[in-house]
Amino acid sequence: MINKRLLIKNLLAHNDENSFYDKKRKIDIGFKEGKAKFLKHICALSNSNPKNNSYIVIGVDDEDNKIIGVDFFDDSKIQNLINAYLSNPPLVQYENIPFPHLQDDKVVGLVTIRPNDDITSLRKNIWKYYGGSVFFRDGSISMPKVFDIEIKDVNSKIVAAIENHAQNNIQLTLDGVFDFLKMRKDFNPQYKVFKEYFVLCWSGDKKQVKEEVFFSRVDIELINEQVRLFYSALDEVAISYTEQSFTIIEYVRLGFQNRFKYYKLEETTIHFNDNANYSIDANLVFKPPEFDKKVLHHIYNTNNSILEKLEKGLSLTKNDELDLNNLAASYLICYLNGFEDALLKLEYAKPYMKKSNSQLYLSYKETIRILRKVKYN
Repeated sequence: MINKRLLIKNLLAHNDENSFYDKKRKIDIGFKEGKAKFLKHICALSNSNPKNNSYIVIGVDDEDNKIIGVDFFDDSKIQNLINAYLSNPPLVQYENIPFPHLQDDKVVGLVTIRPNDDITSLRKNIWKYYGGSVFFRDGSISMPKVFDIEIKDVNSKIVAAIENHAQNNIQLTLDGVFDFLKMRKDFNPQYKVFKEYFVLCWSGDKKQVKEEVFFSRVDIELINEQVRLFYSALDEVAISYTEQSFTIIEYVRLGFQNRFKYYKLEETTIHFNDNANYSIDANLVFKPPEFDKKVLHHIYNTNNSILEKLEKGLSLTKNDELDLNNLAASYLICYLNGFEDALLKLEYAKPYMKKSNSQLYLSYKETIRILRKVKYN
């Protein structure tokens, strides 16, 4: 089993960007341009490596390879995006890899593109790229090219050597468990061994509501691979497990003013198999809350008024400040109830929320995360 943290270190230490490896400071697949560029790189790396895995490392400074990290990205539906826009799509996996020196909410993103013997191309137009376009890697650049050429296997031995040097061992596993227990000592850290092989650590701030137990500030890591499987600073999470699986039910808090309710968002189950493999099933179980249209119109207009004040630099009233705390979530509810322009307003609000305070910006990012899950489904 590959230790993904060690794999990233090996990629950064021994390789410049090339035909099987790319690095990015960040990606943004929430908008067309970022989505198109991401798809272009996936297409190019897949076509240039028909016999070996290729990788994109996200959260690294381009010039000096400094690991700066990115936000946790728990999009289990990224394959849906790949399948929707690419013909002969490769298998793509996005994983969140924690590093000890990063803040709790930061990780390094690792995108693994698994081999595809067929030529991968864009299925349809996106941004400035046309449907039918084929991309290859030319050194460190993804370029459009004709594909009536022989694709030579030049990277298999190199990638195999890198992956072999990143294999996990007992010391790395034990160190990972001890590091997790130390880092999460304030949030009841625990570990469990599945199938005498997989070591899963998790922690959270426990809260009991009647007969049900929930956790907030949840962190879940598969120590064998140094992969963070789940992280949330805000949501409530229910956890259960058997000898063969570990299940997470994620709840989100939505509502207006003083009327809030928790809604199930997603149920994720990690299955541990006898053949030293595991699989993850993630099912969206979210049912959008419905509200009276008159109430929504009032809230939508109030949000727009607050945005206008922020744009003009006007002072906010106490009520405005209270509404600002719920602005991202209320725009989400408006969108889920048929207010299509609420998405544009939410995008417009981002710089103002980021500038206001860290908690407000955190609520914005959590709202975008929920929206991304809903849209991909």
